[in-house]
Amino acid sequence: MERRANAEWKGGLKDGKGTVSTGSGALREVPYSFLMRFGDDPGTNPEELVAAAHAGCFSMALSGELERAGYRAESIRTKATLRFEKTDAGFTVTAIHLDVEAKVPDADPGKFQAAAQAAEKGCPISRLLRTTISMNAKLV
Repeated sequence: MERRANAEWKGGLKDGKGTVSTGSGALREVPYSFLMRFGDDPGTNPEELVAAAHAGCFSMALSGELERAGYRAESIRTKATLRFEKTDAGFTVTAIHLDVEAKVPDADPGKFQAAAQAAEKGCPISRLLRTTISMNAKLV
């Protein structure tokens, strides 16, 4: 299984503009810019998209873990807060915090916490954020 997305950037870092698109078409040439990323201009940015992916992935992973424990969630709401800070190495994602609210009828609190911990460890995006990245780069 492969999922694809692409981005195109035109111009300099601060005065340039870019777009991101997904292979599914859910995002089509969605604009992003320096001020969307580091300022207050409305729009998205790579870090926000990572946070959205993590929240969505975790919610699904928790649903699966709860089912394995014999429960069925009515709803799972996950808010991912990604911290993006300037460090000695440059701007860096330094942390992601997940706030989770789940409505699960008759759930045992201990089993719910165990399912949440398993979901955090098993969520593919959680694992992605702890992975090695490879790259091929060429001038065209």
